[in-house]
Amino acid sequence: MAVAELMQVLEGAREVELTVTGRRSGEESSRPVWFTQDGERMFLLPVGGSGSNWYRNIVQTPRIRLAADGAELETEATPITDAAVVDDVLGRFGEKYGDSQVKQYYPDQDVAVEVSLA
Repeated sequence: MAVAELMQVLEGAREVELTVTGRRSGEESSRPVWFTQDGERMFLLPVGGSGSNWYRNIVQTPRIRLAADGAELETEATPITDAAVVDDVLGRFGEKYGDSQVKQYYPDQDVAVEVSLA
């Protein structure tokens, strides 16, 4: 039920809480992040690109937790480094949040993350 519940909550959400495991500390850390969704796939963009701590943590430990409005899901995240796919994700973010907002908060994007919600 966790997947169905989270997907229902995400329909009206602007952000999701992402929890990752620190690559050095081994401790969990959480933060709100913007996302886009395509069916049972979610896409995330780290604000700092490949230098972002949470992105580097996902590369090391792809197991993550997503939460929104009381719904939670533990799943795997897949780093995306293909420039064409990253550009597609940026376009999806522009459609959801507005191109000017995306350009302001994500100026130098070289990576993205795909999360399976299946």
